[in-house]
Amino acid sequence: MKVLVTGGVRSGKSSHAEALVRERALLTYIAPGPAPEEEADPDWALRIAAHRDRRPLTWTTVETRDVARAVREAAGPVLVDCLGTWVTGLVDDASAWEWPQDEVTALVDEHVAGLAAAITEMTQTAVVVTNEVGLGVVPEHRSGRLFRDLLGRANQQVATACDEVHLVVAGRVLRL
Repeated sequence: MKVLVTGGVRSGKSSHAEALVRERALLTYIAPGPAPEEEADPDWALRIAAHRDRRPLTWTTVETRDVARAVREAAGPVLVDCLGTWVTGLVDDASAWEWPQDEVTALVDEHVAGLAAAITEMTQTAVVVTNEVGLGVVPEHRSGRLFRDLLGRANQQVATACDEVHLVVAGRVLRL
């Protein structure tokens, strides 16, 4: 089973994703966002701590931007949480927020294609969490519009590698 779980911020998507694999004693939890010790934001650190605290002790956490490699190297099922922080990190790491849109899109598309291929190749369960974008107002700033476009493309590409897409709204799940 390969599932993309999408929804708005605080919709319950991470909890739903974890429930899909909760019975797995061994699982690789891939966290592509910044580690709390790398991030100066205390709210972010608290959010990461809450995620860590609710994971079973038998799960292995891998914090990396090389998500495709981590998926390929996992010995069993994987949970990736989340594509939004990953895409942000890819653009941040390349200092690409001011690049021409076609260049930054090519950069992110290359990484996303690698992830989609890794998911397709998996014989184990894969659950990927992402943020749903584009349901609200058009962002005022270029970086917001660029993020929306990049993540929207990433979501579509990863969805093609998955068997199901689950939309989580207010803690309720709609299987698309």
